[in-house]
Amino acid sequence: MSQGEHAEHAEQVEQAQQAQQAQQAQQAQQTEEAEYAEYAHRTAKGVAPAVGGTARPVSPLWTLGLFRSELTITLRRWRTLALLGVLAAVPVLVGIAVRIETGDGSTAGRRGGGGEGPAFMAQITNNGLFLVFTALAATLPFFLPMAVGVVAGDAVAGEANSGTLRYLLVAPAGRTRLLLAKYATTVTFCLLATLVVAVSALAIGALLFPLGDLTTISGTRISFADGLWRALLIALAVTASLLGVAALGLFVSTLTNSGIAAMATTVGLLTTVQILDQIPQLHAIQPYLFPHYWLSFADLMREPVYWEALRKNLALQAVYVAVFGSAAWARFTAKDVTA
Repeated sequence: MSQGEHAEHAEQVEQAQQAQQAQQAQQAQQTEEAEYAEYAHRTAKGVAPAVGGTARPVSPLWTLGLFRSELTITLRRWRTLALLGVLAAVPVLVGIAVRIETGDGSTAGRRGGGGEGPAFMAQITNNGLFLVFTALAATLPFFLPMAVGVVAGDAVAGEANSGTLRYLLVAPAGRTRLLLAKYATTVTFCLLATLVVAVSALAIGALLFPLGDLTTISGTRISFADGLWRALLIALAVTASLLGVAALGLFVSTLTNSGIAAMATTVGLLTTVQILDQIPQLHAIQPYLFPHYWLSFADLMREPVYWEALRKNLALQAVYVAVFGSAAWARFTAKDVTA
């Protein structure tokens, strides 16, 4: 065999080996995908894999595990941690700004006889607990809903973009439970984000300002313990105010396979609706916009509490959850898993 024939033979052998390796890799990938599909099929059908190839019915703890897995994945993302960090920093900046502004004895928000400051800000120097209410009032119009919009917008579209969603959707029976787990994760993030703001504000308020009995909006005095209880109720009210945004973001997330597009669309819609809520000529439709009653939580600082606006806010959020939750379910259950 000549040298040229030898080289040609070696090249053919090498090509055959590469083809064989590629075929083996493809078979391994197909096997892995089939195993993952079978796993998702068993889970979605209410059957969990067990040792020895047998199956057992899915218990509530197994369903809870799906939610726990979704929550863990969400909270481990650097983007989520960055959002929580920004939210925690807002009360710190507000507290420091108020401390600097009132260092000469002037009242917060009225330095030099200027304009009004945010709600509750004038009371911060008298009681640090008011920093909690001020921080929530400052973050609710933009920071909190933006963070929720980012998390909700990425819930479905992010997995579709990464290619993992089609494995989870191979069995139609599992889509409803998966969607509920993702919405529950988003709602949990709403609560966590609100508590991060509240706890950060309480800590910096206690560090920079005195604590004690406080005066309500109605002018009555309540104990510090009662104030803490009302702060918790306000945090829950703020969380409830974000439920509509969470449902809207989840619906938008089912419409696209791009997480960035879903997040940007959700935040854009949020900004647009808030602008509409501030235009006087649109007063006829404003009571039906989800941010219209967001600041009704301030009524929890009255004595007695004014419940009317709070009830309207809860009812409005429930409507948005029902409408956009149903739309998200209809879209999600019909989503093309091969796209």
